[in-house]
Formats: sequence, C-alpha cells, structure tokens
Amino acid sequence: MPTLFLIVLVDLVGFGLVIPLLPFYAVRFGASPLEVTLLLAVYSLMQLFTAPLWGRLSDRVGRRPVLLVSMAASVAAYLGIGSATMLWMLFAARALAGACAGNIAAAQAYIADITKPEERAKGMGLIGAAFGLGFIVGPALGGLLAGHDPATADVETPAWVAAGLSLTALCGVVLLLPESLPPDQRAFRRATGGRLVATLDVLRRPVLSRLVLIFFLVILAFAGMESTFALWAIQQFGWGPGQVGYVFAYVGVLSAILQGGLIGALARRFGEERLLLCGLIMIGAGLLIMPVARTFAVLAVAVTALALGMGLTQPSLNSLISRRAGRDEQGEILGVSQSIGSLSRVLGPAAAGFYFAELGRDAAFFWGAALVAGALLVSLKLVRGAGVAKSAGANSARTSL
Repeated sequence: MPTLFLIVLVDLVGFGLVIPLLPFYAVRFGASPLEVTLLLAVYSLMQLFTAPLWGRLSDRVGRRPVLLVSMAASVAAYLGIGSATMLWMLFAARALAGACAGNIAAAQAYIADITKPEERAKGMGLIGAAFGLGFIVGPALGGLLAGHDPATADVETPAWVAAGLSLTALCGVVLLLPESLPPDQRAFRRATGGRLVATLDVLRRPVLSRLVLIFFLVILAFAGMESTFALWAIQQFGWGPGQVGYVFAYVGVLSAILQGGLIGALARRFGEERLLLCGLIMIGAGLLIMPVARTFAVLAVAVTALALGMGLTQPSLNSLISRRAGRDEQGEILGVSQSIGSLSRVLGPAAAGFYFAELGRDAAFFWGAALVAGALLVSLKLVRGAGVAKSAGANSARTSL
C-alpha cells in the first residue's frame, strides 16, 4: 500500500500543478467564462464514458495494466497542454487525459483487493491523502512557476513539469508495483452491456443507488465551485495564478491531514455514515460563507470548511460504495461511481459557468449549497437505516441468547 500511495501521489502532484492554472491558460487564448468551465469539464465528459470500462477491464486483466495505460496517457496529455498554441489544442489534450483516466478507480480497486472491509475507509483515506498532498505540492509549485501576475504568468512550464512527474509515476508502476488481483480471482465475464448495464445494475440496488446519488450531488456542487473559483478570485480579490495555487495547496494540507492520519480512527469510532453527514454539513456551510467573503480571514473559514467537509465525505462514500460491492466487481462498481462523478464534473462546471456569467459571481455557490442540502437529506436516510440495522442485529443477538 505505501508503494501505491507514493505512485498515486507523484501522479496527482502533476494533476494539482496544472488544474488551477488552466483557467488562466484558457483566458490567454480568449476563452469566455463558459469556455473556461467547459475546458475543465471536457476531461470529465470523456471520463464519464470510459471510467466504468476501465474499471471492468481492471476486474478482468488486473489493476496494473490499467494504471500503466492511464499514466502513459497523462504524460501525453500534459505534453499537449505545454505545447498548445490554440484553445482547441487545450481541449484535445484534456479530452485525451479524460478518456484514459482509469488510474483512480484502479487504485481504489487495488486498495479493496488488499484490505479487509473494516479497514476499507482507512485504505480509501490513503488515496484521499494522496489527493490532498498532491494539491499541496502541485498548486504551490504551479503558482511558484507561473508567477502572480495574470498577464505575464508562465503557464507552459508547469505542464512540462507535470508530464515529467507522470512519467516518474509510470516508471514506478513498471518497476515497483505488483499486481493485486490474482488470475484465479478475476472476473472473466463477457463485456456485453458495458457501461449502461453496469450503471443500471448499481441503480437497482437501493442503498448503493442512494450512495451514488449523494456522490453525484456533492461532486456536482464542489466541481461548480472549483471551476469558477479562479474567475471569482480575480473579480473578488484581483488574484493571479500564484494566490489561487496557494489556496488549493492549503486545501490539500487539510485534506492530507484528515484523510491520511485521522479518517481510519474516525470511521471506527463514529462509522462512515455519520462522518458523511458531518462532512456534508461542513461543505454546505463553506459554500454559504463564500459569497460573504470580503476579507481573507472569512475566505479562510469558508475554504477550511470545504476542505474538511470533502475530507470526511469522499473516503466515507468510497468506503461505503466499496463495501456494497462483491470482490469480483470492485473495479466495475468503483468505475461506475467514478463515471457518475465525471457526469457531475461535466454538468457542474457548465452550470456554474452559466450562473457566473448570467447571475453574478456568487450564484454558483448558492446553487452548490442547495445541491448539498439535497445530498444531506438522502444521507439522513442512510444514517437512520444504519441505526435500524444495528438495533435489529442487537435484538437478534439477545434473542439467540
């Protein structure tokens, strides 16, 4: 597990290095606010169609080959971003990266292969911690390389550095990472039906479908906020790439501390369902505070709530989804959840870009808070259901005595 953590971390440092800078890169090519958010969304649009296929493939041929292909595609995509001279070239590079983005679902399935169910949240927390650390080093390094002035920012060099980091991660998979799924445990099933059949199978399971709905709503809200934050910060504070990168790095610090060191103990103490509930409340509060952030101190409170809320929500959801899947369908189910998340990352930035342009820079935050409120209502049913199940189990045990 430490080897996988380091490989994913190196890859995500490159991801975190480029993502906060893409809006500034697109604006340089004359992109409108809607085009900026669509540039961020095209990655997820491609991932929407391919993530379950990569997940199913990892169930059939193993996790390692999927990680190899995905990371090789990341190298090519970052090279494309660094050499782009027109807006459509940025879109093409992001589309390639999204189409081959099977690394996170494969990494989560890898964790599921090597952990017991009761340790699943801790294992998923390691992936979350890699995200957090990636968004500490990546945005801070990207901001340092790009500079603080939006007009003169160097947005090409960070892409070249990201390509080098993904190449390093690729070499790590080749040289250091063994396969986690033995041949006798792979699901040699017919590939007929594909993504649609896999998604419908998930939606037919009551608890699993609720978890996926929560995942959809939360990512929809967070992606909308994330895709418009740089544009909002330009208007609100006059910030450039450096300041935006440092904010993302701060989010990464909090996420890494929570998911890397605390989530396992918290899950054992309170259960994933209650952690999910707490996380949603914090995300909603952060989104509601953002519109009134006229000073850096208030902004810090909002960003802190968002970071801690996502740090509790994502590993709890991933653990709950994984525990509802059979051993031979971990990659497929987690791939479906990633696909649903990708749909959110398509719709979220597109909707947020529209609200930003038509209703003002704060509108996306209020819209996101409403979505999180809906997710909170669904999660309350899960918490009550978990309580009923535990009570029924306790009564059954007393009866048997």
